[in-house]
Amino acid sequence: MLNKDLNLGKNVYVVDNGIDYPSNPFQRLVKVEVEDSSKGRFQFDEHYPYLDDSFKFMWNRFTGWFVEWILVNLINRFGYGARIEGRKNIRKNRKLFKQGAMVVCNHVYQFDAVSVNTGVRPFRFIHIPMYAKHFNGKKWWYMVYCGGVPVPETIGGMKKFNEAFDEFHRRGDWTLIFPEAVRWDQYSPIRPFRKGAFTMAYKYNVPIIPCVLTWRPRKGIYRLFGAKDDPCPTLHIGEPVLPDRTHSRRDEVDRLRIVCHGKMVEMAGIENNPWPAIPEDDDE
Repeated sequence: MLNKDLNLGKNVYVVDNGIDYPSNPFQRLVKVEVEDSSKGRFQFDEHYPYLDDSFKFMWNRFTGWFVEWILVNLINRFGYGARIEGRKNIRKNRKLFKQGAMVVCNHVYQFDAVSVNTGVRPFRFIHIPMYAKHFNGKKWWYMVYCGGVPVPETIGGMKKFNEAFDEFHRRGDWTLIFPEAVRWDQYSPIRPFRKGAFTMAYKYNVPIIPCVLTWRPRKGIYRLFGAKDDPCPTLHIGEPVLPDRTHSRRDEVDRLRIVCHGKMVEMAGIENNPWPAIPEDDDE
């Protein structure tokens, strides 16, 4: 389905990028760049340091933070032309976020996590569960030390992963998850959501902050920093959605997905979104 063929409403800028998007909303389009397919740098089992408080890790994380906020943010701000709207929804609800928060967003370009981090919690770290195989690629250092936490590939690894997030919650840390699961560059509709982010929000009883990235034509000063046909992203930050722990986990996870999906569709100005909130293969 070509992006240009989508009819989402008069207020939605749809990018004509020539990408033929698949019918499976979870099909991976971004190539996994593994440096050595026979032996990865990391093994994502119970031996991976999902929680690392060592001096080396903390120093590298500070360095990663510096690189992100000085270099990557400049690239994102001017090269991509990124804008942020809705910061007031963070400021006026600060009391809700004392015990942490779950942030969700559509996954549509290389630096979308940078835009979200900048918008909702500037100068603070956010933990970002990510597809593990990318950590054995060329950008592994940046991913490890700028908030990335690989989703484990073994039962033992998942136990350690959960223990790490239990500790992150105890510390009042924030988490960012892209519930669409895979990145589709410059895609305008909101795809179905996997359960993970909403299950964690229910478990830890933390508010969910729905965010959505939309696209606009490259105009004005931004034409000096990129090709005129390259669109610019705008991040919209919504009002928090609160879990209701009086409901069963299964029912509440579904409700949270539907509510957040609907809010993101609305924030994006979409009148006719082609995807439901809950995927057909939800039990897989």
